[in-house]
Amino acid sequence: MKRWSAMSKTFARLNKDLIFAIKEGGGITDPDQNSRLRAVIQNCRAANMPKDSIERAIKKATDKDTADMKVVTFEGYAPHGVAVFVETATDNNNRTVANVRAHFNKNGGNMGNTGSVEFLFNHMCWFKIGAEGRDLEELEFELIDFGLEDLGLDEEHIMIYGPFETYGALQSKLEGDGIEIVESGFDRIPTTTVELSTDATLEVEGLIEKLENDDDVQNVFHAMSSSSED
Repeated sequence: MKRWSAMSKTFARLNKDLIFAIKEGGGITDPDQNSRLRAVIQNCRAANMPKDSIERAIKKATDKDTADMKVVTFEGYAPHGVAVFVETATDNNNRTVANVRAHFNKNGGNMGNTGSVEFLFNHMCWFKIGAEGRDLEELEFELIDFGLEDLGLDEEHIMIYGPFETYGALQSKLEGDGIEIVESGFDRIPTTTVELSTDATLEVEGLIEKLENDDDVQNVFHAMSSSSED
């Protein structure tokens, strides 16, 4: 049951990503003319989202029901002083504020003001491409002028990282070179992390799980490292 619940949450998040890609792209629903939409569709395919579900979400993006949908972020601290940054997509800000605040309060944390923890995270973009037949040094040389900050190997894939604002340039370069982008997205990487005991880690994970299960929440980023032994 948990696997299907996780898949449902993933599809719901991707649905909203499709909507925002179209809204931010001026209402353009043709992926050939909307690079952000093209990227989100790639992510949908990577998550095995059914084609008809993708098409329904794209069609829904132009409905009046999504006109009030907007991105709202929240910041705060989990138990033991762990910084938490929450990204939501909502059509009812009052509901979302109340729910997120309740999650923090009921799970040993506290919600802060805008800007209270954002500076503790680097806003990054990333791309996943196939590793077969590629030379990392050559790829690094080709991408460095387009915002590349780091490269890494992830099993059969190469992970490409750059600052948030370089997403468009890196995407254009990869596509222009005929390199298939398997998946792409954004991340907030903590500049410093807090290492906790196993018990303390479970407390923080309790808050994170509540936030991630909220229907309005798209992503939860935190500054907790892997748990240590008691």
